[in-house]
Amino acid sequence: MNEARINIRQLSVFYEGKAALKDISLAIPDHQITVIIGPSGCGKTTLLRSINRLIDSTEGVKISGEIWVDGDNVLDPKADVTSIRKKIGLLSQKPSPLPMSIYDNVAYGPRIHGLKDRKALDRTIHDCLQTVSLWDEVKDRLRAPASKLSLGQQQRLCLARSLAVQPEILLCDEPTSALDPISSRNIESKLTQLKDKYTIVIVTHILRQARRLADYVVLLYLGELVEHGPARDILENPKESVTQSYIRGEIS
Repeated sequence: MNEARINIRQLSVFYEGKAALKDISLAIPDHQITVIIGPSGCGKTTLLRSINRLIDSTEGVKISGEIWVDGDNVLDPKADVTSIRKKIGLLSQKPSPLPMSIYDNVAYGPRIHGLKDRKALDRTIHDCLQTVSLWDEVKDRLRAPASKLSLGQQQRLCLARSLAVQPEILLCDEPTSALDPISSRNIESKLTQLKDKYTIVIVTHILRQARRLADYVVLLYLGELVEHGPARDILENPKESVTQSYIRGEIS
């Protein structure tokens, strides 16, 4: 297994006193696609949102434990949340373009982080849109509202926006659930290509997608870590009875 970029140690998360995650310890390998699976309500999104501190925005949440990324505990109260979210990008379940032009959507993050040079911005917009195979589709209408794009194009734009701040880790929360099959395959294809440059963590409820994408699999059930390991081991030869039942479709 590749060296772990993200090390989670004894992570527990409570919402209004109710446990959503219970004592999770896990190492997530670098430059692979790690897929988190499990039935609805098992804590998949909670785990994902803890890694880049988006969990902070949830009212009544209480967190204990540590999440180490490149030697820094991101859950440390003194941690710089802005720099954490620059390093750790997020692609949400539903496309969420900003209410501005295609160009300004991708330029938004770099501008916030101090990039003012127009030529450098132009280069960033071109490179990021090219990476997600959107440049040829939008190069003649970069000043058009992003809301005019199709859902699939909007999700690729959101991926380009995440890449524009040069993250090192990409978190993806059900990134294709709002898309048609062709757009879904486009996103899957891009993520597969990007794993050479990024550490990618994906939450999905679609086992077929996990089989297509995963190098490493994590199974959660009722807030607990049941089993994790290389995708082939977990999806084809799981050791735990809960995993076996989930893979057979007996738990959903």
